[in-house]
Amino acid sequence: MKNLFTAFIVALSAIILTLWVKEDNGYVLIGYGEWTVEGSLALFTLANLLLFLLLYLLLRSLAKIWSIPRGLSAWRGRRRNRRAQKALTQGLVELSEGHWKVAEKQLVRYAHQSETPLLNYLAAARAAQLQGEDGRRDHYLQQAHQSMPMADVAVGLTQAELQLAHQQYEQALATLTHLRSLAPKHVYVLRLLRRLYESQEEWQQLEALLPELRKRKVADAGDLDALELRLVEQRLQRVAQKSGEEGLRHAWGELSASLRRRAELIGAYSRLMLAEGRGELVESLLADALRSQWSESLLRLFGAIERGDPAQRLELAESWLRDRREDPLLLFILARLCLQNKLWGKARSYFEASIAIEPNADAYRELGALLEQMDEPAAALDCYREGLRCATESRQPSAPAALPPPAKPAVMGSAHLIGVEG
Repeated sequence: MKNLFTAFIVALSAIILTLWVKEDNGYVLIGYGEWTVEGSLALFTLANLLLFLLLYLLLRSLAKIWSIPRGLSAWRGRRRNRRAQKALTQGLVELSEGHWKVAEKQLVRYAHQSETPLLNYLAAARAAQLQGEDGRRDHYLQQAHQSMPMADVAVGLTQAELQLAHQQYEQALATLTHLRSLAPKHVYVLRLLRRLYESQEEWQQLEALLPELRKRKVADAGDLDALELRLVEQRLQRVAQKSGEEGLRHAWGELSASLRRRAELIGAYSRLMLAEGRGELVESLLADALRSQWSESLLRLFGAIERGDPAQRLELAESWLRDRREDPLLLFILARLCLQNKLWGKARSYFEASIAIEPNADAYRELGALLEQMDEPAAALDCYREGLRCATESRQPSAPAALPPPAKPAVMGSAHLIGVEG
């Protein structure tokens, strides 16, 4: 449409010019010394136009001839770029398909001609590492840095990732420490540092890093909360190993109130105190925790306490039974507390009631031992047999932490026998 309009304008202009020339041809006289040139205005105008056109074409031709070397160079550059781009694409495809040797060859073949040599060398470093060639990997990383010195962080992150993947932890730590000095707020640097510290169980360094992980939101809040609990557990273990009971109690007191209410930490602290032989010191702590947040792991620990007043513990545990009469673990713990109080008949009733609800190899074993003490060898043998069957069928829950394993009765009792004392 545009061309048609242009042609129409040109044709209209030609018609107007022709009519004007026909109406008044004009006259031009040019004199120079003895020479004079005269003619019509139309002829003079046409001659000028032709001369201008010839000069324009001549200059255009000279300009094109002059630009041939530059154009040829540009064409060669475009050709090299296309070739380098094709090699990069092919190399990345080969890398993703697991053809690492071919990928490395393609990636470095035209890297010096690529518009993005950094990508070529970083990908080539990955391909070299996957072949176990650490020397070539480091060489490519060095070339990547030389190709774009401003990309320190990108090259360093790739280097740290590859070092971690090859379990070169000391080198990875040096790389990440350098990166953190360059970009202290970089989320991925912090994430890799966390990964490194966890893999090496560097709990103290990880604990020092935790506030920064929270500030930069390196992970979701739930994940970081779980990490904090794990770190506190590790700290309590270190204190227990180094300073024993006194240091452990001091470390527990230094924790925030919110942390001391967490069931996981209450359980960890109680296990450590039990290992120190001072379980009675966490009796009230476990009791309060069980009143506010019922937990099987805390109940097992409560039942593992041996020192202190077993009668008081039995009375407290029986108060929980009013709301949890069908809880097999609570019945099992009550049976053990009865054993501590030498209430053999009552212990037997609790063991049998627990087994009636949920057969358990540990309960069978403890009941068998009790029946042996009560001079009932046949019933004890049946309990051991049933306990072995439960164990081989893997139907029993995990044995209570820090407790001697229980056993299962041959003669099934029911919950209504619980009131009987031996």
